Amino acid sequence: MMNKKFDVVIVGTGAAGLFCALSLPQDKKILCISKDALDGSDSFLAQGGICMLRDDNDYASYFEDTMRAGHYENRKESVEIMIKSSQQIIHDLEGYGVEFEKENGEFVFTKEGAHSDNRILFHADVTGREITGKLLARAQERENITLMDYTTMVDWVCKDNVCYGIVVADEDGKTEAIEADVTVLACGGLGGVYKHSTNYRHISGDALALALYHNVRLENCDYVQIHPTTLYTKQSGRSFLISESVRGEGAVLRDKNGERFTDELQPRDVVSNAIFAKMKEQGTEHVWLDFSPIPKEEILSHFPNIYKHCTEAGFNPLETWVPVVPAQHYFMGGIYVDKDSKTTMEQLYAIGETSCNGVHGRNRLASNSLLESLVFAKRAAADIMTVSEYKKAADFDNLVNLEDYADLHGIMEKYHAMVVQEIKEEARLRSLKEEAI
Repeated sequence: MMNKKFDVVIVGTGAAGLFCALSLPQDKKILCISKDALDGSDSFLAQGGICMLRDDNDYASYFEDTMRAGHYENRKESVEIMIKSSQQIIHDLEGYGVEFEKENGEFVFTKEGAHSDNRILFHADVTGREITGKLLARAQERENITLMDYTTMVDWVCKDNVCYGIVVADEDGKTEAIEADVTVLACGGLGGVYKHSTNYRHISGDALALALYHNVRLENCDYVQIHPTTLYTKQSGRSFLISESVRGEGAVLRDKNGERFTDELQPRDVVSNAIFAKMKEQGTEHVWLDFSPIPKEEILSHFPNIYKHCTEAGFNPLETWVPVVPAQHYFMGGIYVDKDSKTTMEQLYAIGETSCNGVHGRNRLASNSLLESLVFAKRAAADIMTVSEYKKAADFDNLVNLEDYADLHGIMEKYHAMVVQEIKEEARLRSLKEEAI
């Protein structure tokens, strides 16, 4: 199936996983695997943009915006690291060929909900595709990086709280153990366990289940963000997200009577709750998003993908209101990591939405996700490079019995159930704790 030994195995080919791989020295032998197609990650779906600290005068307000959106439950050290690293990350991305909107050679910044200023860079309304697509192209050019699609992580190979690699299954269900000095988990969130989600269905929190199974610390697994505005449809499958940037540029929410009922630029959880309350009050299945305050030429230039998708669904934003409903969107919790993305298991890192480094607190600020993923992916790579020698498993082949993974479907269903149960249990315990205060 493949070479069985690598210096670094990265589980996931989204922005975090690819950026980590590209940030490692080219003498490292790296394997990146994807559960689906190489471009089948939620990073490719990100519409709005990526935050960047504009200048030193912007720091205090950017920090406060992030903390306020997170209900002040964020880790301050992580927030500081992210913000202060942002300009270098954007410089790195441009070096990889990523293009952002500019006028006369200068960045154009937009604004989204809960931001006090315009500090978001963008590429039309497909910023995630632009960033992740360019990172994938650069990774495909590197001789030291092997990319494997339709390859699913089904277990970790570990002993005495040290990770020595992973067990994977190919598209035909054949399993194999891969040895690695370092394993990096970059496998996204958990939207696949929800009925309505903006995530790809195959992204279902597998790493969280393995963390539970192998006693690796998790944090805030009940902190799941609901995005206020996804296109309402009666069809099943992934919900189409209508970026917060649309509201940042002036679009407003209206109830069934055409009345505005909330401040559209509040944090996402506040806006989502206002929509749910209005739907319950009026007995409706959605509310309306009115694009009319935005100039038509700006809708076509800034939001071409959103315009195309809504129009194909029968709702031309230039002519009519668009029906929207909240849906699961992002996971603030995850596998607990420190400021260098290290988990509580040796030789195991977690980055991106899989991890919880504390940047987002209880609720993520718009367009912080791509930045956070890249900042802490690069820090993971830097930390990996500081270690001169890793622990080896003298009996690697004896640490795993591939026959244990014969029922792959049953195993994955079990993982999904474990994740759902953990979310519910953490929510129950938190509710009890907050009631006692």
